[in-house]
Amino acid sequence: MNTRTPTWMSVALVIAGVYNLVFGALAVLMPNLFFELLGLEPPRYPAIWQCVGMIVGVYGVGYLIASRNPARHWPIVLVGLLGKVFGPVGYVYTALIMNELPRSFGWVLIPNDLVWWIPFAAILYHAAKVNQLHPDAAFGPTLTAEGAIRRFRDQFGVTIHDRSFERPVILVFLRHMGCTFCLQALQDLHDELSAIRAKGYEPVIVHMSGEPDARPVLVRYGLEMLPRVSDPEQLLYRAFELKRGSFLQLFGPRAWIGGLRATLGGHFFGGLKGDGFQMPGAFVIRVGRIDTAMRHRSVADRPSFTELAAQGCSINAREIPVHDR
Repeated sequence: MNTRTPTWMSVALVIAGVYNLVFGALAVLMPNLFFELLGLEPPRYPAIWQCVGMIVGVYGVGYLIASRNPARHWPIVLVGLLGKVFGPVGYVYTALIMNELPRSFGWVLIPNDLVWWIPFAAILYHAAKVNQLHPDAAFGPTLTAEGAIRRFRDQFGVTIHDRSFERPVILVFLRHMGCTFCLQALQDLHDELSAIRAKGYEPVIVHMSGEPDARPVLVRYGLEMLPRVSDPEQLLYRAFELKRGSFLQLFGPRAWIGGLRATLGGHFFGGLKGDGFQMPGAFVIRVGRIDTAMRHRSVADRPSFTELAAQGCSINAREIPVHDR
C-alpha cells in the first residue's frame, strides 16, 4: 500500500515557512510597512504588531520542520490551519460586523490565510489516511485472494475456502464497526438473510475490529451466528483489491446524502473503530474461487446482497456494477 507523501506537500510547507519568516521579519523590523501599503494609520503601539510578527515567524519555523515529513508532523499543520481559519473569522467579526477594523486590512488575509486552506487541508487528509493504517498494514505481507481465503478462519475455525465448498459464500467486507454505512449494511444483510440462504448462499462477514468489539454490534443486528473473520491488518481487504477511498468516495455529495439517510434510518455513527478510509465490497466465492466481485464506488453505495447471489453464477470471476436499492 503506497503511503508516500506527494512531493508538492513538502514544497507547499517550505513555501509557507519561508513566507511566514519573511512576513514575520518585516513586521518586526518595519512594523509600519503593512499599514502604509494599505493606506492605514500606523499602530499606536507598534510593539504589539511586532509580537504578531514574531508569532508568524515561529509558525514559519514549524512549517519548515513539518515539510520534512508532513504525515508525521501533522499537528503543526493542524495548528497552522486553525490559525488560518480563525484569523478570517476574527476579521469578519471585527471588520464587517463590529466595524472596529478597517476593511482594507482584509487584503492581508489572502496571502496569510486563505490561499493555504486547500493545501493544508489536503496535507491533513493525507496524514489521516497514513496514520490510520494498522501498524502492519503498510508493509505487511501481500496475499493473493486464493491464498487469503485458505489462510483466514472464522470464529468457528473454518476457512473461507472450506466454506465455499459446502455452499457458495457471499464474502461481505465491512467498513469499520462504528461507521454509519457499515451499520446500514448489517441491517440490510439481516433483512435479506432468509432470501440469500434460500438461494443456497451463506454470508461471511469480514471486519477490521477485534472479536470483543465486533460481537456486540452483530448481536444488535441479529447476526452474531453468522461466520465472521477479523482482519485488523486489512490483509484480506488488500488481497481482494479493496482500496482506501478517495476524498470524493468518502466525503463527496453521495456520501453526505447517503449518510443523512442512514442516520435518519437509525444507524448512528458509533465512533471510529478501525480504518475510516477503507472501502467495502462483496464477493461470491464458489468452490475456492472468486465468482463475482462487487467493489463499492462510494461509501454510500447500498447494493442488494440477494441480487449479488442471483448474479453469482458465472465460471470466471467478473466484476458487476453496484446497483443501489
